[in-house]
Order: sequence, then C-alpha cells, then structure tokens
Amino acid sequence: MNLLILPHIKIHNANALSSPFTIGFPAMTAWLGFTHALERKLNQAGLSDLMLHSTAVVSHHCDLQTYRGDGDFVHSIVGTGNPLDKDGSRSAFIEEARCHLEVSLVIEWNGNEEKLEQADFIDTLKAVIATMKIAGGDVLSLRTPFIKNLNEQSEQETKALVKQLMPGYVLIERRDLMIDAMQQGEDALDALIGYLTINHHCEQQNDAVTWRSERKEAGWIVPIATGFQGISPLGEAKNQRDPNVPHRFAESVVTLGEFVMAHKIQHINEMLWQHAPDLDNDLYLCQQVNATYEN
Repeated sequence: MNLLILPHIKIHNANALSSPFTIGFPAMTAWLGFTHALERKLNQAGLSDLMLHSTAVVSHHCDLQTYRGDGDFVHSIVGTGNPLDKDGSRSAFIEEARCHLEVSLVIEWNGNEEKLEQADFIDTLKAVIATMKIAGGDVLSLRTPFIKNLNEQSEQETKALVKQLMPGYVLIERRDLMIDAMQQGEDALDALIGYLTINHHCEQQNDAVTWRSERKEAGWIVPIATGFQGISPLGEAKNQRDPNVPHRFAESVVTLGEFVMAHKIQHINEMLWQHAPDLDNDLYLCQQVNATYEN
C-alpha cells in the first residue's frame, strides 16, 4: 500500500459547523473533499496518472472558537463580524462556527512511483497545498510530507507509522452503535443523543455521598457528519454551479464517531476513509475502508 503522509498541517478558521445541528470537528466530507481537490491540482501540475483513494485524519489540536462568560449557561460562537455595513454595524447574517486545527493526513495513492520519488515532487506538493483551503480554513504551515510503502497486513509496520503521528487522535466511525440502538427500536436522533448524554448517579453510604458520571459507551464518542442524502429528484436549478451536472437538494447524514489514540490502531485500514455512494438510496457517504476497531 502506497501512502502519502501530510504531517502536522496547521489550519486557521476551518468550518466547525459540520452539519445543521452539530458543531466541532469538521465533517469527513471536508477532508475527503480536500483529498479530491489535491488530486485534481496535482494532475494539472503534471502528475496526470496520480490517484488519491482514501484518507485518514489524525487530530493533534482543535481550538473551537467559542466563549462562555461568567454566569452563562451555554457557549457562544466567536464571530469575526465582517464585512461591516456602511455605518460600521454588523451585517444581518448568521455567523459560522470556526476552529483552529492541527492535523495529519494519511492518504492512500497509486500512480507513477518514479514521478513521486523525484526530488521536486515534495516542493510541488507543498506549493500546491499552500494555495488550497482545507475544510474552509487557511493553511498556515505544513511539515515536510513523506511517502511510505506499507504492508497493510503488518501490524508492526502500522505501529511504526502511527508512532510518527503521536500524540494524536484518529477519527474512526462508530456507526455500529447507531445500528445496534436502532435495531432495538430507538429513533435515530434518540440513539445519537443517548450515546452522547452524560448520566450522573448519586450513591449514599452512611453520611458519605459519592457522585459518578458516565456515558452509555466508553470512549470519546462524538457526532460526525459523514455525507448527504438526496431529498429531491435529479434535475436542473436556476444558477446552479455546474450546468453539466444534475442538481438535487440534500441534507446532512450524521452518525457517531470516536477519537482514539493513534497507537491503538492495529491495521491501517481501520483509520482510512473513502467515498461510498449508495445511489439506489440517494446516499453520498464517506465510510471507513474496514471498520474493525473494538475497545
């Protein structure tokens, strides 16, 4: 397996509004969208046979731009307040949530290996990434990318790779939790909230009172946006971006994910994501190549 590692990318003002009702780490569609855009730009730069297939995201730091003052019950989004009106007041539009990130990306690729081994490839790659947006944010810096050939069945080689990505948390899919809850008769939103809710218990023994807080499932479980579902038939719309591509309205697909320490990954396919369209059900999803991780 050929891998391209983009280590420690610092991103400023990335889009933290991952879906209409979740805020935090950018959606998986944003990361795979960057990978697709990077492939197209590298193709235009002379690497016409290069294909980027799947991507893993390792989070080193995420600073969500919110604020909660003394006595406030909830956090407020820290908006940029631009552009201002002619009189200097704020414009009447909804501010978008932003976050500052430091992530590493592991990208599976194939193509002409000789071209990627040339000395100027890394310089070309860094120059291309510097002109791009990632999850709507600006790229501030990037450590030197490198290429690695890895045996996907070798736990030892996987461990050596993830060791280079520590400390960091790998985002994996936990759709299995949603499936289990919904098979037991729960509504999808109730199942989602059920795994995110923190339950507090009080135990009293004689005069001693002990409080315990726990979730339904161990681990750093988070809601993640993993794609879209079409809610209208394919057709045309006025002023659509590309007149050659059919248009349709869609809504976000949200499920559960988990951040796990990189050293817990046993096989490289456990951390890679890829596009997985299900056109029969009007679904355009991002799913893991092989979701086999267990606590």
